[in-house]
Amino acid sequence: MTADRDQNLTKTSAPAGAENPGRRRRFTRIPLRFILPNLVTLLGLCLGLTSIRFSLEGRFEMAALCIVAAAVLDGLDGRIARALDSTSRFGAELDSLADFLDFGVAPAVLLYTWGLSEIKSIGWLAAMVYVVACALRLARFNVALDDPNKPAWAAQFFTGMPSPAGAIVVMLPLYLHLSVFGLPQSRAMVPFEIAYMLLIAFLMVSTIPHFSGKQLGRIPREILGVVMMAVVASLLVLVTFPMEFLTAISLLYLALIPFAAMRYRRHVRQDAQAAAAAAAAETGKSGHSPA
Repeated sequence: MTADRDQNLTKTSAPAGAENPGRRRRFTRIPLRFILPNLVTLLGLCLGLTSIRFSLEGRFEMAALCIVAAAVLDGLDGRIARALDSTSRFGAELDSLADFLDFGVAPAVLLYTWGLSEIKSIGWLAAMVYVVACALRLARFNVALDDPNKPAWAAQFFTGMPSPAGAIVVMLPLYLHLSVFGLPQSRAMVPFEIAYMLLIAFLMVSTIPHFSGKQLGRIPREILGVVMMAVVASLLVLVTFPMEFLTAISLLYLALIPFAAMRYRRHVRQDAQAAAAAAAAETGKSGHSPA
């Protein structure tokens, strides 16, 4: 009996797979449609890292264009994932990490090496505040994804300036310097650039609503040709006059913020009126109900 018990203990303690030593572990195959959006995200991450390299080398225009290209890819990866039905928690986390580097660290390094370093301590403080604001903005966005009580119209708005838009808009002083406007870069201009950077950081962590652009996924067939021509024309202008085009885009985006806030408040008022009407109707129904 002792021998039988020892033999049973030996079988129980043997590692899994020991009975079939020739058996190999099979890996799970992942469809390509799940990999493609993450590859786009990683390409954007590489562009952010390349922007930091160009900043350290003093090639500021190329550094800015890398950040803009990363913002374009950031807008595409989510749409590709939804179109292929390949959204995943892994992709969302990877996207947040890439956004932090592309739209937080890279613009801060670019602006500091370009001009803010003229006032080293305060300039570096402004750069850090911007990066921290970007991190807080991304963390709040990830938490808001789990909110089940948001109304349907809330998808039209972002709470606070989104990090890709913040990265593009915060580089406005650089665009003005490199464009035909030729804004001079001197130590006297640095305080204004610092104040502007802190303003963008505030807009990112604030609760001021901004248009999300998520409703632009579907285009009416009647205006498809016009939209395609407008996109082609915009790309040609961007290639020919990149800094001037980015200046116009940044100013236009800043000008749209008050309109986004007004439309957001209008939706809130409509919801409040609908809730009040529903409550009044419920009260009236209960008041006339038989005892």
